[in-house]
Amino acid sequence: MKIYDYNGKKNICGNRVREARQKLRLSQSELAAQLQINGIILERDSISRIEAGTRFVADYEVRVLAEILKVDIVWLLSEED
Repeated sequence: MKIYDYNGKKNICGNRVREARQKLRLSQSELAAQLQINGIILERDSISRIEAGTRFVADYEVRVLAEILKVDIVWLLSEED
């Protein structure tokens, strides 16, 4: 499967994921643990790669990330201010 880049990144939500995670004072490991509780098996390094924009994020992962981070999916996927 070919995964394309968008403006040099594999996702557009990484910066927003980092921002929301830090606002909740969650570490990357804690976020990974919360994702695993919700059925998304990711390790801390995967969270790091998402935030850096070097990992593709599936739509079901975005949905669960939004729930855990207590943000709207549209906000996660919107351009930065």
